[in-house]
Amino acid sequence: MGVIIMLNGNKNKIFILLSIVVILAISLGMYKYTIKNITISIDEEKISLKTSKKTVEELLESENIKLTSYDYINVDLEQKLKDDMKIIIKRAVPVTILVDNKQIRKNTYLKTVEEVLNDTNIKVDNNDRISPRLDEEIKSNMEIKVTRVEEKIETKEEEISYRQVVKSNDKLEKGKTRLIKKGQEGLKKVKIKKIYEDGELVSQVILEENIVKEPVNEVIEKGTKDYLVSSRGNIRFKGSIIMTATAYDLSYESTGKRPGDKGYGITASGTRARRGVVAVDPNVIPLGTKLYIKSLDGSEDYGFAVAEDTGGAIKGNRIDVFIPDREEALRFGIRKVKVYILE
Repeated sequence: MGVIIMLNGNKNKIFILLSIVVILAISLGMYKYTIKNITISIDEEKISLKTSKKTVEELLESENIKLTSYDYINVDLEQKLKDDMKIIIKRAVPVTILVDNKQIRKNTYLKTVEEVLNDTNIKVDNNDRISPRLDEEIKSNMEIKVTRVEEKIETKEEEISYRQVVKSNDKLEKGKTRLIKKGQEGLKKVKIKKIYEDGELVSQVILEENIVKEPVNEVIEKGTKDYLVSSRGNIRFKGSIIMTATAYDLSYESTGKRPGDKGYGITASGTRARRGVVAVDPNVIPLGTKLYIKSLDGSEDYGFAVAEDTGGAIKGNRIDVFIPDREEALRFGIRKVKVYILE
């Protein structure tokens, strides 16, 4: 009896030991099953850890990792954790985009300028200028400027100015000109490339010019003749003026004076009135100037004269020639003359 009891006692001990081993094995297996290896990547930083948490959200809370609504995470927060799971988080940073006269502020986790523009639905083409470059990495508080560059080809017509050709003519009086051929403007078509930045013209380049009509030069003759042919031979002059001529004498009707009156027969220069004395406007012809008066109506020239007198009605391009004979002065009337100013 004593031996049998002893055997039964050993069996109980063995059973208990086996039970403990089984329980430990089961516990160890359950522990290994609930503990998971997780890698968390935040931007460029990686964290490897073991956890018994069930969901991504519980894990982030336990690690005091907070997310904003702009941050990126590659898994749902409610997703259950799995062994060897990789959680990727990208932190959003503020950027400003200047485009189309607008300022756009946003937070983004994207990596490059190009990705941010695409995410904001901002279309750019090869002509547009982007600063920084499209492949530039995004940095916090970065300013991205998009300048719209537009090229336009325009064709317009322009006048070509004609030249004036001056020829000397020694048969034409000095100071006189004569039009020989009238000038005509030419015409050309010009193709221009214009560059606009954000709607403003910044540069233009002429691509080509085609002449539609050549200009016609204007030809003018310029007088160089500085002498007058008279009965006394060639007489040199400095210039000439077309004037309206009348005649006066010593009568009361012409001068307002009678013989015996003070200044009767005396000119404004203090000389005695005589044939060859003329009255002028001193602002046009200074007193004392030597002249030659040529008729333009075919009548006989008055001839040589000296500006020595003035008259109340003699203003501007008017001249009054003295003729001693009353009847002859009346016959002179009013006529156009060319007054040569002699050297």
